[in-house]
Parts: sequence; structure tokens; C-alpha cells
Amino acid sequence: MSDNGFDPEITIFTCIYCAYMAADTAGALRLTYPAGTKMVKLPCTGKVDVEYILEAFEQGADGVCVVACPLGNCHHVGGNVRATKRVAYTRKLLDNIGLGSGRLGIYYMSGGQGHAFADAAKEMTEKVKKLGPSPLKQPTQHPHK
Repeated sequence: MSDNGFDPEITIFTCIYCAYMAADTAGALRLTYPAGTKMVKLPCTGKVDVEYILEAFEQGADGVCVVACPLGNCHHVGGNVRATKRVAYTRKLLDNIGLGSGRLGIYYMSGGQGHAFADAAKEMTEKVKKLGPSPLKQPTQHPHK
């Protein structure tokens, strides 16, 4: 499968507890995941708002994912459930506006799951590679073409 040199930019919203710790664990284990990922730490993924997700796309993300604490294990009781509902709502919006719901994902993991974090980043990147660059991105100017 050719990816035509397309390296997607993925914005990952994490909570400061499990999700960010999983990313930190991935780093400590020297696990690699795509360089096009950018993390945004939030106090809780329950703070992920539809506007934040849409703004990430407007700022150039080809894909967005939320990495939350495991369901039933949120440090803020139900923040990950709120995040799940907001992701589901935003996926519908993305389909309605033509961006496609496949550009948005949600994953659940605990702090020690560095491999799960690296795998989620890789999986999200591969999904978005198949979809191609975000239609919101301005085409790069090529004066010689």
C-alpha cells in the first residue's frame, strides 16, 4: 500500500492521569509512534469539548483522537463517559460536514499501558493515511507545477 508520502498530523487529547501517563510510559519504554502526533493535555478528557475537536481540525489536524482513562476508572468519576458521548456526537457532525467520522477516534487505557498508547497512535495514523489529508487543509503552493 502506497501512502504517497502523506504523513498525517494527529492531535491527541489526553487527561493528565492515565492517558498522559501511558504516553510517558511509552517514552520511558522507548516505544516509537508516528512523529506527526501532537498531544494536548487536559485535566480530564471530560473537558474535551466539541469545539476543541473541531478547532484541532481547523488548525491543520488530519485526525484527532481522545485517549481517556478506562471506563469505570476515571479520576473525575464520569469524565471519560462525557468524552465518549462528545466524541460520538462530533463523529456525526464530521460526517454531516463532509470531513468523515473516521478522522476521530477514542481509546481507553491506564497509565502503565505504554504499548497501548503507541499502538493507538499508530492505528489512528494508519486510519487517517487511508483517508488522505484533511479537506480543510489549504493546498500547498507549488510554483513549478
